[in-house]
Amino acid sequence: MLHAQRQQISNSSTTQFLLLAFADTRELQLLPFWLFLGIYLAALLGNGLIITTIACDHHLHTPMYFFLLNLSLLDLGCISTTIPKAMANSLWDTWGISYLGCAAQLFFFLFLISAEFYLLTIMAYDRYVAICKPLHYGTLLSSRACVHMAAAAWTTGFLYALLHTANTFSLPLCNGNALDQFFCEIPQILKLSCSHSYLREVGLPVVSACLVLGCFVFVVVSYVEIFRVVLRIPSEQGRHKAFSTCLPHLAVVSLFISTGLFAHLKTSSVSCPSLDLAVSVLYSVMTPAVIPLIYNVRNKELQDALRSLFKYMLLQHP
Repeated sequence: MLHAQRQQISNSSTTQFLLLAFADTRELQLLPFWLFLGIYLAALLGNGLIITTIACDHHLHTPMYFFLLNLSLLDLGCISTTIPKAMANSLWDTWGISYLGCAAQLFFFLFLISAEFYLLTIMAYDRYVAICKPLHYGTLLSSRACVHMAAAAWTTGFLYALLHTANTFSLPLCNGNALDQFFCEIPQILKLSCSHSYLREVGLPVVSACLVLGCFVFVVVSYVEIFRVVLRIPSEQGRHKAFSTCLPHLAVVSLFISTGLFAHLKTSSVSCPSLDLAVSVLYSVMTPAVIPLIYNVRNKELQDALRSLFKYMLLQHP
């Protein structure tokens, strides 16, 4: 249910968009604020601890943890793009976002979420080399190569977001200014468009689907090879150690892809504002908050480094 004060206005006077209100009563609107505040603080704490621990512990200065540090930075940026605005809307009961603000929010969200997907693909390659080609690990994943790979993920995400944002906001809008979402999202903005450009409406989604499919196939092939090698390891302890370095990444990739695909590929017959809102919260808010938990629970090296960091802090501040 949209907020009672939301109005549909013509494109000629569109200077802002109206985001979806979480509830019609003031009391219920405060519930999402406290929920989002808790999730946001958990994401800040979890990702902040990972970044600090990896940066401070020289034992974690390896390619896998370098990529994990970048992943945490992207998660922090991604959740900070949508949550603060949604919290302010719930707290102050104001649901407008300026045209430029919406464009900026869409750009940064696409930039960070797509860069994260490319980085997860690179992390699959890291696990493949570590397990299938361990003797070449230092050569294929040198410090310089890791920096170049991470830079490529960030740059590709930037260009991808720039292209999609420019395309989306160059479309004429003639179906009002009310978005059925708590943040600026491409499908919701396209619903307001009256353009019939085949290239814009179909061409870019096809290109995006090809990129996503290519990364997905690369991850699947990498893990097929990884599992083939791991299952040939004679000792059970060796197999367990190899699997333990892959499971957190595999869990994150599965969560990331499944929520993103469901959000964008569900049919219009099962689409409604409440379902769209729930799915968007899942992939844009919950995923960045859950990823640190997955790595902390499944990664013993990271757990040990966190304990050492806490002990050091306690000794420094008795």
